[in-house]
Amino acid sequence: MALTAVPPGHCAAIVTHLEMTERPRPQPLRVHPLRLVAWPQPDLAKYRTLFSRVGTPWLWFSRTVMPGAAVAAIIGDPAVEVYAVADPRGIEVGILELDFREPGNCEIGYFGLVPELNGNGHGRWLMGEALARAWRKDVTRVWVHTCSLDHPSALNFYRAQGFVAFKREIETFPDPRLTGHLPRNAAPQVPILS
Repeated sequence: MALTAVPPGHCAAIVTHLEMTERPRPQPLRVHPLRLVAWPQPDLAKYRTLFSRVGTPWLWFSRTVMPGAAVAAIIGDPAVEVYAVADPRGIEVGILELDFREPGNCEIGYFGLVPELNGNGHGRWLMGEALARAWRKDVTRVWVHTCSLDHPSALNFYRAQGFVAFKREIETFPDPRLTGHLPRNAAPQVPILS
């Protein structure tokens, strides 16, 4: 076995890609206190705020360092659907992004809830909503990726929903807490090695 050194000031993550190539049996959508709100042509600042609220604990930073025009082009593309998860008061507590830009495929680009909601069954509800929207007449594959920096249950959650792993990669990147893209106290479970 070989170990690969991660340079000081960097993070490393094992990225697992998972797919579903058969439409799951229809399930009744449960009545739930949360609801999905479509964001057609989402405001960039509002999108980035929600992205950060959901993802900062897991070191999500890609959409915060990407130039605004590039993010706006993705989330404004007619083949990309962005949804906010809203609580009963209308407060945005989660995000779902479905990317249909590759014919026959739907990538669940972003899927998450604020940490306070994890572990209460809300993720299963959100995945039911995601799959109901992802599996369209022309879709033959729905896929998603997760990494070792995400919630510790993320990989098993996706597998329990019917996704099958098909590829694994290692990603290294400058620690966004050291570059100033995320607060230094973000993701305390991931040590900062400067």
